[in-house]
Amino acid sequence: MNILVQLCRILVGGLFIFSGMIKLNDPLGFSYKLQEYFSPEVLDLPVFMPYALGISIIVVVLEVVLGVFLLIGYKPKFTVYTILAMIIFFTFLTFYAAYFEVVKDCGCFGDFLPMKPWESFTKDVVLLVLILVLVAGLKHIKPFLKTLPTTVIALLGFVFSLWFGYHVLTHLPVWDFRAYKIGDNLSANMTLPDNAQKEVSEYVWIFNVNGEDKEFKTSGNYPTVEGGKYVGYEKTVLVEADEPKILDFSIESQEENLTQHFLEVDNLVIVVAYNLNYTNVQGMKNIKIATDKAIANGYQVIGLTASGQDLKAKTIKDYGLNFEFYLCDEKVGKTIVRSNPGILTLAKGTVLDKEHYNDTADLKLPKVGEPYVKPVVTPTKETLFFINDSIATKLEVNALDPNNIEQMNVIKDSLLLKNKAYKNAESVIEITLKK
Repeated sequence: MNILVQLCRILVGGLFIFSGMIKLNDPLGFSYKLQEYFSPEVLDLPVFMPYALGISIIVVVLEVVLGVFLLIGYKPKFTVYTILAMIIFFTFLTFYAAYFEVVKDCGCFGDFLPMKPWESFTKDVVLLVLILVLVAGLKHIKPFLKTLPTTVIALLGFVFSLWFGYHVLTHLPVWDFRAYKIGDNLSANMTLPDNAQKEVSEYVWIFNVNGEDKEFKTSGNYPTVEGGKYVGYEKTVLVEADEPKILDFSIESQEENLTQHFLEVDNLVIVVAYNLNYTNVQGMKNIKIATDKAIANGYQVIGLTASGQDLKAKTIKDYGLNFEFYLCDEKVGKTIVRSNPGILTLAKGTVLDKEHYNDTADLKLPKVGEPYVKPVVTPTKETLFFINDSIATKLEVNALDPNNIEQMNVIKDSLLLKNKAYKNAESVIEITLKK
């Protein structure tokens, strides 16, 4: 029994330290996962969402510390029963996520080792069995050292965990496992190799033949059934298809998708601020200094955010920024860099450097040419649309029901356009709707 307990002690303690350190390396990432669990679609506990970061730090620090406590034998009864309580809770959480299919990745090992909920639930069940062995053999868990050294090591483990968590929050994760890490090429991570695994599926087609429902299995082709009437089908995925590391990265203006254009730029600096409402004030001032230096050294600079046009314009004005913000999904922005704002440099889509807003002075910006000057684009004349005297888009006009249109007035005469203060327009379409 003693040997079994010691073996379980090493396995559980080591796994708790490893799992905790992976998440402690990226507490922001774990807090985003907790927000997903707290969302209305999963546990429906939105009251906890504002406190996700604090909860994530408490959980991961506790996970690491308990692992250390177990290995050195510090307060074994407290340690084992606290670990038991944690694993019961985690087992329930992973079962809930798996059974109701509400979370794709449990977040147990962060981005280092994505695990599907059923895989994570199985892992938790195995851990639960090992921990129950520790509960049964609690008397065999004794400190390896005397009381004072054991207490000192326990204290050092706790202090180190707090310091490490603070360090990665005020800088960046020490280990970056995401698809936007230094050295990765974003274009390559957005595509699949030719030998990538394709989806393998089985289709069960149901046809009514002579008054009886019969099943016909294929790998996807619609079967030919003489004299049969189609009823329905069921699809079972036998082997899932590989997915690119990056699925949803994009850089968009109001008019077009510019992702490929910017991923081909030789010297590009990207400022990522997933939400301009929550950017750090001093951080934005640091970004201003860094981006001015980048422009002077020949880099093109752009910003990425999920915020709207008005907030973009206000931020540029408030901080005197010399670059424009483009649209990028908020979740993607959080994934690119764990800092709001954060900054990175790219060369033809390859990430060369990445820094937290506290470390913008460390961003590598060697001179690559003359100060970058944004090309002057001559505005092209366009068609303006108005619905009941309010400006509208072409999409809004196309969506109108013709039966609701009272009158449509098309102006193309240059003199009329000038008189109506539409001198930059090629034509104007004025639509009046029926009352």
